[in-house]
Amino acid sequence: MLGNLKPQAPDKILELMALYRDDPRADKIDLGVGVYKNALGVTPIMRAVKAAEKQLWEAETTKSYTALVGDQGYRDAMAGLILGAGFDMGRVASAATPGGTGAVHMALELIKLAAPGAKVWVSDPTWPNHLSILKHLGMESTAYRYFDDETRGVDFDGMMADLARVAPGDVVLLHGCCHNPTGANLNPTQWGEVAAHLEKTGAVPLIDLAYQGFGDGLEADAAATRLLAGRLPEVLIAASCSKNFGIYRERAGILLALSSDPKAKDLTQGTLAYLNRQNFSFPPDHGARLVTMILTDPALKADWMAELEEVRKNMLALREQLAQELRRVTGSDRFGFIAQHRGMFSRLGATPEQVAALRADHGIYMVGDSRLNIAGLNDKTVPILAEAIGAAGI
Repeated sequence: MLGNLKPQAPDKILELMALYRDDPRADKIDLGVGVYKNALGVTPIMRAVKAAEKQLWEAETTKSYTALVGDQGYRDAMAGLILGAGFDMGRVASAATPGGTGAVHMALELIKLAAPGAKVWVSDPTWPNHLSILKHLGMESTAYRYFDDETRGVDFDGMMADLARVAPGDVVLLHGCCHNPTGANLNPTQWGEVAAHLEKTGAVPLIDLAYQGFGDGLEADAAATRLLAGRLPEVLIAASCSKNFGIYRERAGILLALSSDPKAKDLTQGTLAYLNRQNFSFPPDHGARLVTMILTDPALKADWMAELEEVRKNMLALREQLAQELRRVTGSDRFGFIAQHRGMFSRLGATPEQVAALRADHGIYMVGDSRLNIAGLNDKTVPILAEAIGAAGI
């Protein structure tokens, strides 16, 4: 039986991680894997997380299961963080998931159960795992234009022209903030046009919110999601705590499913419990418990927010520094978009051959489409990267 299995296409980012690990050069630079690193190249445990873990160690009395959809306190705290004060939580069905990936997977399974023929519209480009999960589930997907390779900004006219073809009941997958892999985001006016278009067509948004707090701040990064949630009758939101709480390995995520009909909300809640049961029974709780403690303790929350703001500003400073260094090296402003993008990533605009040359000649590792992780840099490696980009003729 097992001999009949077919080899699966390897994940390009995981392949890149292996290449980096095996490279003996001491001055190599990892800009591929999507994790935040500080100036020492370490992904730190946030202060509030460490403090919450100490409290939990003292207070926790059992490791028994919580609930099929996760602890209610976690679900309430995350819904509040994402949707904001004053939102009608009676519209919200929710389930804790293993990370944001688990939330995306569950959202697509929910769509498949509710509307088996629904088409999922996905930005071009998008996070590769979006397409991989859709393919694995056998769901139909269509790309809509998103990134302009010339301006390195959003191709909004192309996006709206493509989305003019969405049908009622179709699903449009949107990045809530800090678009991965490009770093280029819609502005508030454009988000308003998207909301109006979805409202008119009857399409349902699926929002991937993996980086709240990494772009323009916790509230600003949630603004687009809150706009859609307030205007549309049905919205799916897949959120992750990996980045903004720095608990990557704890796999804390959540799926929120909003409806305007109480009966539909209750039916959705039951279906989320069913899906959790089929996939893994009870979701992991340790990371979710830490998040709950932080969001419900004023002192812990204040410290978490302060450190998250330090992380965000550090990435913005690195963006500004890289744009300035590239201006110095190239004598042009063609890389100014790096300072305008938000989040961990930007797409540099290099060819696969140039990316390969950066790796071979300079020990600089980035994804083949030239997505670079800004958080993999520090103030000493930024000039090195800029000189390498200039030498490669990018």
